[in-house]
Amino acid sequence: MQKNLVIEGGHPLRGKVKISGAKNAGLVLIAASIMAEGETILDNVPRICDTEVMVEMLNEMGASAHWREDGSLSIHPPQHGMKHRTPLELSKKLRASNLFLGALLGRQGQAIVALPGGCDIGSRPMDLHVKGVRALGADIQIEQGCIYAQAQETYGARIYLDFPSVGATENLIMMSAKTPGMSIIENAAKEPEIVDLANFLNSMGAKVRGAGTDVVKIEGVAQLKAGRYSIIPDRIEAGTYMIGAAVSGGEVLVENVIPTHLHPIIAKLQETGALVEETDQGVLVKAGERVHKVDIRTLPYPGFPTDMQSLMLALLSIAEGTSVIVENVFENRFQIVDELNRMGAKIRIEGQTAIVEGVASLYGATVRATDLRAGAALVLAALAARGETVIEDAIHIFRGYENITEKLRGLGAHIK
Repeated sequence: MQKNLVIEGGHPLRGKVKISGAKNAGLVLIAASIMAEGETILDNVPRICDTEVMVEMLNEMGASAHWREDGSLSIHPPQHGMKHRTPLELSKKLRASNLFLGALLGRQGQAIVALPGGCDIGSRPMDLHVKGVRALGADIQIEQGCIYAQAQETYGARIYLDFPSVGATENLIMMSAKTPGMSIIENAAKEPEIVDLANFLNSMGAKVRGAGTDVVKIEGVAQLKAGRYSIIPDRIEAGTYMIGAAVSGGEVLVENVIPTHLHPIIAKLQETGALVEETDQGVLVKAGERVHKVDIRTLPYPGFPTDMQSLMLALLSIAEGTSVIVENVFENRFQIVDELNRMGAKIRIEGQTAIVEGVASLYGATVRATDLRAGAALVLAALAARGETVIEDAIHIFRGYENITEKLRGLGAHIK
């Protein structure tokens, strides 16, 4: 796996790029697949580090999971004897390992799931997950870095989430799908990936209603039957190339997208002066003559996504005037600031707020990717910078972006 990326700035991105399947939808659908009887085939799953780890976990737990010649992913859980414990070392590699909690409880009524790993962007408490599965009848113990869950007698329940957590909503939908009675999740997360999970489960015979709203109702069924399903495009990958066009002074057509998923990103890009047009082929982004200052507050969907915040920091670093970004979701999302400042940016942090004083130009430097989205943001900053930038620990980037170097080269970037 590549450890470093070297990028020569000053080459605008031009052309078209096809967006891969959504990382965050793919990960939860891989977990949910074990709840069905028979072979599930998932199309449009990105082949990235995180999905490869999930596939490895499934195989260690006794399922048969492999990539087919047509690029789709085949998942066939055993009828009996699937392990209910997630592999500890693999679990440490990504946050999505915690999604096996709801899937295993829904499948076989017991689960031992390691507390999640992944990017160090802030605390990832499991309290809402635990509260929810307890309400559905599970007995929970947390010790030695693992959640031990037993669910001998489960029943539908009304669950209110104190925060619209995506992971908790997903775990509860999965468990509820095979829990007798009616379950109601209030203040549920509304992300498109939640809707995709519900559509996937419903295609297998589940009864999930209201996904995409703040109240999700699930009527438990006794059996789910496997089938074939294609996951949604990745809105964060799409947003990355859209900002790439703006920051590099280029023009990019982003193909294979669902424009409504991108509206929060489109709105902010337009505020910066970029020209954004929805076409039959996708979303076309053309850089404006200059980058205008913009204020941003990250919020759960349909607000501005926290995953795009680092990328906007890179763009606003070269804006005219001073921009303000308030991070309301993860407390460690500003680790990238020191790296951007090494490239000549002028950003200071006050609590959960970044104050970005735009500069005329960024300059190439040796920087380090501290997490997935920070790494992608450094790639964008490098495209706009004068000279050569070396991004160390680039392995973080490959956790979430399929063929990113090839796609960028196809748009004219000088990257190796």
